Amino acid sequence: MKVTVIGAGNVGATVAECVARKDMVKEVVLVDIVEGLPQGKALDMQEAAPIHGYDTRIIGTNDYKDTEGSDICVITAGSPRKPGMSRDDLLAINAKIVRSVTEQFVKGSPNAIIIVVSNPLDVMTYVAYKTSGFPSHRVMGMAGVLDTARFRTFIALELGVSVRDVQALLMGGHGDSMVPLPRYATVSGIPITQLLSREKIDAIVERTKFGGGEIVKLMGTSAWYAPGAAAAEMVEAIVKDSKRILPCAAYVNGQYGLKDLFIGVPVRLGRKGVEEIIEVELNEEERKLLEASAEHVRKGIQDLERVETNAG
Repeated sequence: MKVTVIGAGNVGATVAECVARKDMVKEVVLVDIVEGLPQGKALDMQEAAPIHGYDTRIIGTNDYKDTEGSDICVITAGSPRKPGMSRDDLLAINAKIVRSVTEQFVKGSPNAIIIVVSNPLDVMTYVAYKTSGFPSHRVMGMAGVLDTARFRTFIALELGVSVRDVQALLMGGHGDSMVPLPRYATVSGIPITQLLSREKIDAIVERTKFGGGEIVKLMGTSAWYAPGAAAAEMVEAIVKDSKRILPCAAYVNGQYGLKDLFIGVPVRLGRKGVEEIIEVELNEEERKLLEASAEHVRKGIQDLERVETNAG
């Protein structure tokens, strides 16, 4: 199989390296508009192959012709928010980028599956879906895998246990409106509600919600190791047709009472993409939080449409 990663920045390069190191696809193509950047990073990764022991071929390019025939595409391209830039500015800029790269990619890979990582995640996934014309099961966003990984990390650190024994579920939009679900978090099957006080659980939930912001405050830029690894885990589930149950930004059409938007929900991932959206039982409080998160995502879509209408 062939995987394309659009955007050779920190996140895109990490996705490419993580996919290559899993040694599960024949070729990874790293594409970027900056001349020399994807070529240099790809060559560096290729030279690490004998050390890590993978045979994946890694190609860096500025030409979408090299992406033709891809099975999976991970879109990481986009602009970070800069001083003086409004949320509307960021929406408009990144929507233009995501729309452009999607149009260029799908011409040569009409049967691919698209995973969006660009922010604002849920809205950009919607943009890629509308632009590509692909069926909804072949377009999804990476957010829940990352946010759940952070949730699981903080639980493991608090309890002093292996992260491999911690499972958790998180839903909703990517950002402050996400909905961690402590009732569904367990350590080797033991609910964390039996292992941690309500105060400690609430603190972990809050830290999870602002996990990305915590990293930005520390080093002045967004994370890339965990987001890159999270996208690569989704790629692996699709390539291996492993039917993993993972939280992803998927297109809802009636599930959870929500329609016509992308939002984080548990899905079964396989060779066809999103093969099923799994509806778990939510209590009244959890459902209200999910609906509020969905409204936040819907407002983002409406804001983008308003900005683009005014610009046009």
